[in-house]
Amino acid sequence: MSPTSLSSTGPGTHPRFPVAIDATAMNAIEPRGSDLGILRLITCGSVDDGKSTLIGRLLLDTKQLRRDTLEAIDRTSKARGLASMDLALITDGLRAEREQGITIDVAYRSFSTPRRRFILGDTPGHVQYTRNMATAASTADAAIILVDVRQGVVEQTRRHACLAVLLGVRHLIVCVNKMDLVGFDRSAFARTCDDFRAYAAAFDPDGFGSLSSRAETTFIPISALLGDHVVVGSSHMPWHAEGGGRTLLAHLESLPDHVGEEGGRTRLPVQYVIRPQTSEHHDYRGYAGQLASGVLRVGDRVLAMPSGLRSRITRMHVGQESIDTALAPQSIAIELADDLDISRGDLLVPEDPSGSGVPAHPPRVTSTIDATLVWMASSPLTTGRRLLLKHTSRTLAGVVVKLGHRLDLQSLQRVADPGSLGLNEIGQVSLRLGQEIACDPYRVCRATGAFILIDEQTNNTVAAGMIL
Repeated sequence: MSPTSLSSTGPGTHPRFPVAIDATAMNAIEPRGSDLGILRLITCGSVDDGKSTLIGRLLLDTKQLRRDTLEAIDRTSKARGLASMDLALITDGLRAEREQGITIDVAYRSFSTPRRRFILGDTPGHVQYTRNMATAASTADAAIILVDVRQGVVEQTRRHACLAVLLGVRHLIVCVNKMDLVGFDRSAFARTCDDFRAYAAAFDPDGFGSLSSRAETTFIPISALLGDHVVVGSSHMPWHAEGGGRTLLAHLESLPDHVGEEGGRTRLPVQYVIRPQTSEHHDYRGYAGQLASGVLRVGDRVLAMPSGLRSRITRMHVGQESIDTALAPQSIAIELADDLDISRGDLLVPEDPSGSGVPAHPPRVTSTIDATLVWMASSPLTTGRRLLLKHTSRTLAGVVVKLGHRLDLQSLQRVADPGSLGLNEIGQVSLRLGQEIACDPYRVCRATGAFILIDEQTNNTVAAGMIL
C-alpha cells in the first residue's frame, strides 16, 4: 500500500509544521530523471543539532510515512506537552533514547524518490557513542554533517568530519541547521561555512591530504523543523537558490554512489569453500564470497593471494543460476579449472592480461601493517597488547608493536608517541600479525583495507582500523 500523509496542503507542509513556500522555491526542485541506484548516507554532528528531526522531515516531505505512523507520533508528542509533532520520534525507536532525548544506537531508515533509493543512518551525537558513528560511516557514500548555526563548528563536528573522511566517505554535506532561530541570517550561515572550510583545509589526519582535498563538501542552510531547503526550497532564504544552491534532497539525488568507484581493483575475498561431496556433486568445488570491488568474468585468469596460485574461472553462479559476468557487490560462487589449496580468507584477484603470472593491481602481501585506528573500548590501548584481527573473512592473531601518534581534534595536531589510545580516540598504530594477509590501502579499496580488532578474552570488538 502506498504511504499517505495527514496533510493535503502541499509538499513541505503539515498542519502542525507550517512553512511558507513560494513559487520560486517550488521551482527550485530539479526534475528527476532515470534511476541512479542506491545511495547510502549518514547524519552526524553534535548533540541536539537536529539529526533525527531532519530525517523525520525527509521522510515526511517525501511522503514515506503512513497515516497511522503519523497519528501515533502526533499522539506521543501531544502527551509530552509539545506544541508541534516531534519528528525525531520517527527514528529514535529505543525507549531509553526517547526518555533521554538523545540517539544512542544507529537507526536506519530507507526512503525512495522517483530518481533513486536512499538508506540513511541516524548516528549518535554524544562523544561516548562515536564508535557507533564510525561503524555506520564505513559503508556510507555521503555524510550529512549537521551544525547548529548558533553554536557553529564544535569539537564533535570536527571529530565526525574527520572520521567520515578517514572511513572513505567522499561527499560531505554540511547542513547549517536551525536557521529559523537566527532569523534566516545569511551572514550567520556564511560564518559557519568559513569556519568549517578553514578546518577542512588545514587538517591532514594521516599524511594523505587534508579533509577538503579528499572529500567534496557542499553547504546548505536549512531548518529541519520547518522544512526549509530540505525537500523543497524556502521563501525565507531566497539567497541560497539565487546563488545556485539546491535543496538537500536535490543534492543527494545528484551524488554518485560508491559501487564501481573501485572498479580498477577486482577483489573477491573467499568466505566459504563449497564441497557438497554428494553422489550428484561428488567432485564439485566452489569458492563463495561477495565481490568487494570490480568485475569478474568466466574465462578470467585469477590468482589466489597470498599464495599466488593461478587458475582460470570456468563457471560462476548465483544460487542455481549461471552467470557470465559478476559486478560488485554481488555474492557469487565460482569454479576454477584447477584444484587449488584455497581456503577462507584468501583473496582472488585477476591476473595481469599480459600473462605474466602477476596480479593486475596487486594487493600488498604482508604480516605487518600500519593503520589508522578508532579505539572503541573503555580500557585504553597500549603497546604490546595482543588482539585478534578480522580482515575480510579471515581472523588471525596480532600484537600492537607501536603507537605512532594520536589526533588532537582541538589543536588539529598529531601527538607523537601518545603512550595509549582512549575511548573514541583516533591514532596511528603498527601491528604485527601471526600470518600474512593480502590487503590494500583503505583509501584504495574499503573492503580489503578495513579490519576490526577483537578482545581475545571477551570477544568484544574494540577497534576499527583502516590500513595505510
